Amino acid sequence: MVSRLVRRRNRNNPTLEEAITRYLRLLITMVALFVGVGIAGFTGFLGNSALVIAAVTVAVGVAGQSVIGSLVSGTALVVDPEFNVGNYIQWDGGEGEVTSITLRVTRVQTPDGGLVTIPNTTLTDEPITRPFEQDDCRVVERVTVSYEDDIEAALYLLSDVTTDIDGILEAPRPVTGIEELGDDGVVLRVDYWVDDPLRNRFDVRSTFARTVKDRFERADMDISPSSKRDLEGELAVRRVG
Repeated sequence: MVSRLVRRRNRNNPTLEEAITRYLRLLITMVALFVGVGIAGFTGFLGNSALVIAAVTVAVGVAGQSVIGSLVSGTALVVDPEFNVGNYIQWDGGEGEVTSITLRVTRVQTPDGGLVTIPNTTLTDEPITRPFEQDDCRVVERVTVSYEDDIEAALYLLSDVTTDIDGILEAPRPVTGIEELGDDGVVLRVDYWVDDPLRNRFDVRSTFARTVKDRFERADMDISPSSKRDLEGELAVRRVG
């Protein structure tokens, strides 16, 4: 009954039902244990040992502060309807897709296939970014060209590339422009959107890079041109030995 109530009130949080069910069973087991001890006639022993029990409780509390902190943090994550299995998150130290959430730790699968176990205190104490909260994800690309190149022609080539690649959305419309006048060249920027960032982002970026390189080479434009430096002064050579 409790499980059905939780599911009905938290349809966007599949983790909450599992956690509530698990720890409700643990609570029932503990209550049943104490009731069984009382029925068996050990209440007097427990009363005489109150001081020992208190000392053990304090020792366990001090030793388990980090665990308790993780449990409290885990409770906050579990009941948060906006934090769920399947979310793609970024934190200070990595990024990946959430695969499981417990009251102590959260497990995240990284883009390279690794499985990271993160204490929940880390996720509640540090900022978390969810870059793919919406269905569409913006990707930013930068291309540096020489000052001698035709900048307008380069911008047109970049815009043309975005229309030829499957996976780049037509709406929102890709945007191209000049981001910076750098020391080594003009930095051009392209913003485009993909509809399935967890699977398509790398493929689209790889295709974009290959296509841009091919188009710019055919247009006789240099990408990331080498910088030129004029050196002035005297150079002295001294023979040693």
